Amino acid sequence: MKKTLIAAAALSLAATSVNAETVLKLQTSAQSGAFEYKYLEENWSDRLAAMTGDELTVEFFPINSIVDRKETPEAVMAGVLSGDLNSIAYFTGRNPAFAILGDLIAGYDSPEQIQTFCRHGGGREAVQELWDAVLPDAIHVVGCGAVSKEALVAKVEINGVADLEGVKIRSPSGLAASVFQKAGAAPVSMSLSDVFTSLEKSVIDAADASAYINNSTSGFHQVAANPLYPGIHSMAVRQFALNKDLWESLTDDQQLVLETWFYAAYDDLRRQLDLQDKQQVQKDIASGEINVINWPQAERDKFRAIASEAWEETAAKSPEARKALDAHYDFMKKIGLLN
Repeated sequence: MKKTLIAAAALSLAATSVNAETVLKLQTSAQSGAFEYKYLEENWSDRLAAMTGDELTVEFFPINSIVDRKETPEAVMAGVLSGDLNSIAYFTGRNPAFAILGDLIAGYDSPEQIQTFCRHGGGREAVQELWDAVLPDAIHVVGCGAVSKEALVAKVEINGVADLEGVKIRSPSGLAASVFQKAGAAPVSMSLSDVFTSLEKSVIDAADASAYINNSTSGFHQVAANPLYPGIHSMAVRQFALNKDLWESLTDDQQLVLETWFYAAYDDLRRQLDLQDKQQVQKDIASGEINVINWPQAERDKFRAIASEAWEETAAKSPEARKALDAHYDFMKKIGLLN
């Protein structure tokens, strides 16, 4: 890890300032070929410069391109990265609360609900409080949110909870893995970059991967032609986090613009992904080559009941995890998802 940071720092991959221009180097949790990554790069990198009169610009990097996906906080602390747009669940090994805040599996009905939780329901504050406990005075969380209800990539037909029995499924460690295990599947932890080859060689039968269009553009459906859509499980929450000293060096106006830019970008991306998902699903159904599976509500309810047991088990693993789940519960009650 130290060698990686030193080498990357030598290449000036931290935030750099030239003539009052600050370049934000952000590693994302998306692959370079995914729709999500290309859309952000093509549509939202220039907008930050425009919104700040070229005072702030942004450069995106794909998952694992600078450091391992789980090590972005250390890279941000060291100044190798300015910040990240990373999946919060990747940090589950540091504290189980990251699993609960990163993806409350089967908890919400839509990404819009999570976006509201993050922005107006205490979600961002909960993520910030967790980082303050894990890495004090190091990370500032600008915002968080989900951009899609992820589809499930599958080589085999999974028409309901019973069909998960024995299925080898790529899953992030932590809460997601616990839920799939409770449902009878065999979770396998691996990077998203290894999913295609693992599906192709039948190392795994299915994968908790990404939005339907991201899975399609990444080629997963070429080797796994039984996707589940709409998804049954995951709405991964990304954080937009910066080096705290860098954040505090920005003016109040720049900080406000960054927060506005992030939520505008993620609202736009969420709507685009939903549109692209639906268009690609229709194309795939019409082709007759992809078997798109949509679970009935009764099966979704069974899966949510299984997931809720895993939520409570995870919450019992640390005081921070308990507090994170209670933050979700408080918000869910406000919007009618819980009594």
